[in-house]
Amino acid sequence: MATTIQNPPTKNPNQDPEEEHIDGKQMSFFEHLEELRQRLIRSILAIVIAFGICFYFSDHIYAYLAKPLTDTLRSLHMSDKLVYTNPIDPFNLYIKLSAVAGLFLASPYVLYQLWLFISPGLYRHEKRYIWPFVLLTSGLFIGGGLFAHRMALPPALKFLVEFGHRFQPFITIDQYWKLVTTIIVGVGLVFELPVVILILSLFGIVTPRFLLRNVRYAVLVTAVIAAAIAPTPDLATVFILWVPMVGLYILSIGLSWLVYLRKKRARRHEQA
Repeated sequence: MATTIQNPPTKNPNQDPEEEHIDGKQMSFFEHLEELRQRLIRSILAIVIAFGICFYFSDHIYAYLAKPLTDTLRSLHMSDKLVYTNPIDPFNLYIKLSAVAGLFLASPYVLYQLWLFISPGLYRHEKRYIWPFVLLTSGLFIGGGLFAHRMALPPALKFLVEFGHRFQPFITIDQYWKLVTTIIVGVGLVFELPVVILILSLFGIVTPRFLLRNVRYAVLVTAVIAAAIAPTPDLATVFILWVPMVGLYILSIGLSWLVYLRKKRARRHEQA
């Protein structure tokens, strides 16, 4: 089984060595596996290095992530100290925290490796999207995490703590970490919608007209997703998460339209 690279470019003496071995020739099934193995090893190594950096600053990262809850507790005149029930819990928490933060930190390089793996299946002019792809994907992922931390968590936590005002909160660090991780990573992944649509448009799987025809269904699906990842059932929090998703879908239509126009222009150039 072999895969033929579309429109292989002529040999370029100044070609990037990262791409030299995958341009202009066929890659067998086992060569694809070897290529995937190399990309995975480099991505894992980058995540490990990012993990070490984040573990060194883990105390500062924890203080930043705990800020929405500690600010809420202070505003309600409650103790802002979280508790733990096992002596090893704080250490385990910092390990998990560093792993997730390292994933965010290493995401640009990991996405760069992903692009290098899929790029042989693209036309030569489509490979120029590499840096917009890396910047857009990592920017949306990190931006989604920041949006969840700054916009979604504070009102949700305030609602939850005020709802239980008759009780004394006894929040463990492990429980809070699970909640924060679910929301931040979940929203970060949801913010990747424009990138997914962009890739599907590059491969011709979706078109701008298809996306426009299905706007009503997209609005419904994003509302369901917002309700699923919202930490509280109140409509305000769901609305805060839902509105950006609709905006991202509209942005996706614009990106798909740009890809469509560039493909149309390329076809005209080939026919001329």
